[in-house]
Amino acid sequence: MLEGSLPLQEGPSDGPVYPTVIQQARMNMRKFENCVVLTRMGGFYELYFEHAEEYGPLLNLKVATKKTTAGPVAMAGFPFFQLERFLKILVQDLNKYVAISEEFPNNASEKVKSGGLLFDRKVTRVITPGTLVDEKFMNPYENNFILAIHPELLDHGSPLRASGMAEGNPSVVAAKQRIGLAWLDLSTGAFFTQVTTLDILASAVARIRAREIILSKIINHNMKQCILASLGHEQHLVTWQPGFQRDMSITDWDLMLETPVSYADQAIFTEHEVLAGNILLEYVSDKLQGRAMKLQPPVKRHEAENMCIDRNSLRGLEILETFRDATAGGRGSLLHAIRRTVTKSGARLLRERLDLINHRLDLVERFLQSQSLREDITNLLRRTFDSQRLVQKFSLGRGDADDLISLLRTVVATEHIANVLREALAEKSGFDLMEKDAENCLSLVMKRLSLKGPGELALRISEAIDEDGLMASHREERIQSSSVITMAQGVLNAEGDEEDLQAMSQVVRSKTAAKSSNQTSSEEEDLWIMRRTASPILQRLHETLDSLRDERLLLTTRLRSEMQAQSLTLRWTPGLGHICHVKGVKDVRASLNNHGSARNGSTTKSTRSFYLSEWSALGNRMDQVKMQMRAEEQRVFFELRELVVTNLVKLRRNAAVLDELDVACSSAVLAAEQSLVRPTVNNGTNHKIIAGRHPTVKIGLEEQGRTFTSNDCFVGEKQNVWLITGPNMAGKSTFLRQNALISILAQVGSFVPAEHAEIGIVDQMFSRVGSADNLFEDQSTFMVEMLETATILKHATRRSFVIMDEVGRGTTPEDGIAVAFACLHHLYHTNHCRTLFATHFHVLADMTDDWKGLGCYCTDVSESSSGSSSGSSSGSFSYVYRLRHGVNRQSHALKVAKLAGIPVSAINVASQVLSSSREPTTVEQEKQIQRVARA
Repeated sequence: MLEGSLPLQEGPSDGPVYPTVIQQARMNMRKFENCVVLTRMGGFYELYFEHAEEYGPLLNLKVATKKTTAGPVAMAGFPFFQLERFLKILVQDLNKYVAISEEFPNNASEKVKSGGLLFDRKVTRVITPGTLVDEKFMNPYENNFILAIHPELLDHGSPLRASGMAEGNPSVVAAKQRIGLAWLDLSTGAFFTQVTTLDILASAVARIRAREIILSKIINHNMKQCILASLGHEQHLVTWQPGFQRDMSITDWDLMLETPVSYADQAIFTEHEVLAGNILLEYVSDKLQGRAMKLQPPVKRHEAENMCIDRNSLRGLEILETFRDATAGGRGSLLHAIRRTVTKSGARLLRERLDLINHRLDLVERFLQSQSLREDITNLLRRTFDSQRLVQKFSLGRGDADDLISLLRTVVATEHIANVLREALAEKSGFDLMEKDAENCLSLVMKRLSLKGPGELALRISEAIDEDGLMASHREERIQSSSVITMAQGVLNAEGDEEDLQAMSQVVRSKTAAKSSNQTSSEEEDLWIMRRTASPILQRLHETLDSLRDERLLLTTRLRSEMQAQSLTLRWTPGLGHICHVKGVKDVRASLNNHGSARNGSTTKSTRSFYLSEWSALGNRMDQVKMQMRAEEQRVFFELRELVVTNLVKLRRNAAVLDELDVACSSAVLAAEQSLVRPTVNNGTNHKIIAGRHPTVKIGLEEQGRTFTSNDCFVGEKQNVWLITGPNMAGKSTFLRQNALISILAQVGSFVPAEHAEIGIVDQMFSRVGSADNLFEDQSTFMVEMLETATILKHATRRSFVIMDEVGRGTTPEDGIAVAFACLHHLYHTNHCRTLFATHFHVLADMTDDWKGLGCYCTDVSESSSGSSSGSSSGSFSYVYRLRHGVNRQSHALKVAKLAGIPVSAINVASQVLSSSREPTTVEQEKQIQRVARA
């Protein structure tokens, strides 16, 4: 775990020392002792000492030994252009922290101090899983959050420290202990805070899905144990941060925010949130090594404003990922089934909205009713780039000319989108949606767009950057790196795998071809990424350079005539400088004698080169002008970068609008594809669904050529609990999950899979489905089930929606029935929440027979006449997935066992046991059941 960098303490040494470069690497390794240090050495990044020995084999790098006067040094390295690949392995796959040490040119005095070294090497950034910015291996469809957790500070007289509790026992800490949360995505600048409590911390962390969690070392031991226990077995990456370097208030955050937090807004943040924010910002600033950042102002999240989905429900309902595939948005998850977004940032917003209250249904319906409007907006959105992350790159000083072009195209697409919306607003009729609502939803979007500043920025970028020159510059960069690639080819031949060699071969071929085709032109042309009209100074310099080029052309013509050598060219080469070059074997020595300032250069069998003072003087003047042009281009680029930062707020607001349009169009496309309907969301507690469908199971069945059986559900004020019985495999769990997912979709702002849906606002969604143990924490399957059940019974309110499947099955039938009845009793009499309760304990229907607010419903099996009533399945049967009122007292488990391939002999034995064990319930047993039910 990363625990911050420690100051280097170098003692005097009279013995042999390592070479300066290796000594620099050693010092960085000691200063950043918890990081893998990658040191730039020309065209390579290298690891030294124990880092090479430990990580070289993990990275499939050959570990060599360098002999020095201080002893042998282990070393391993890779070409600089493969940095992203190895960062992915180290940071994303191995969860390591990586310090990047870059080269910086030494001035004259620094060269003397360093013993003649041309470069110094300094760590410019520490990369951790939670502090990624623009790395190519980031998931573009998911936020990369880093989360800080800080509990309420307790003084020495508090019960937590003074009660003499047993060390490390989480149960002694009050469940309502307040916890401050602060999390941000460094790649987009999004910044949030929230206050939660210890007992629901795990669910809050599960919703945020942070890549890295920061905890302060100053938290006392008991609280550390409580927090770690609450995080559970989810394998979170936890980093321990030293105590606060300095006390900070929200006002001190202003330097790191795009706009300061007003005094009025500061009052809404609690002390716990501020402390968590301080830890988070200190940590991120340290990893950026002094680089400035501009985050969005912190947004305080309130649990009461959103539907809270606990950790178990996120997993059990397969909202973000499935049991089989832990990848976010994987096939079979709700997110995969409903995602029709066309932009990466839109996909991230859709993922965030899975715990937000419905606010966009009018916009979705407007796009659903106008296919042409939806398609126009979608096509324009495809032309945009991930401007949230682009803008953040510029705020961190990392944007380049290509990013400016991407911003330009995004702004232009945004202007076209605004025009399309403006035209749509001019259409006053023709829609089922009330005209006023249709106009309002689009006009609200229009009002949030800021076009003036970004429009001026886009115009300035288009006037300044030459896209053709930029593309040519990239080609030239690939050609110039051919020498490094040749070196890398040798390295990969020795230690690379087949994939590396194939990739390298393609690069070498492309670069060799590019070099061959561009060899002549690259000698004659200079590449500029800025237009000559980008600034008055640049235009004047271009005119001067054109004049000097004309002089060179005249000089070339004159020399060719005087020396009678039509192949003569005026060149510059790195080794020889400004030379006159002649092809062929023609002897030009006699002509050279006529030029007193000429002197011989290099000569081969087919070429001759010589120096001429006229060309040397003219060439130096051209070089001086080019240097001034490069400097002016750099100045213009930095000016554009500053202009982007100036428009930071407007660009981010526009990006947020584009994301919302993308999600709304996505929802409309989904509604059209799947025949979804607009739900009515109100403040009641009814859940009225007609012909509801499971959003992911339906798709899976249709791919197999099967149909999905829809079902109604009317749970709420009249019957707040439905007790559901039925055979195994007959759809009870699917029915439970589909109603929970329909509620979530409605409050996300999406249309829902049903013919009609009327849903009261849900404050918390709970599910107890599936079975799994947690052996790592010594928890059996039944214990895990009881922990999840306890969370539901303690936190469900009248507005909550609860689904519980097979509670009590992990123990004996007697104990299971007792536990299941107790849970049902508590939900009905204490929580008063909307509940779907599926069970195979049919006696529960008898025990709750006089509960007026409980309805009994069941699925069934349809058997042929040869089917055995005892449960043996000698005849054919089919499942009846349609729910009916009543109780099904047979689970038909043997039918499922036979379908699963249990041997027939075993099935026959089971059938005999089942027949002999079915005895009628005695009168005394019936009376006992009634007494328990009425207790």
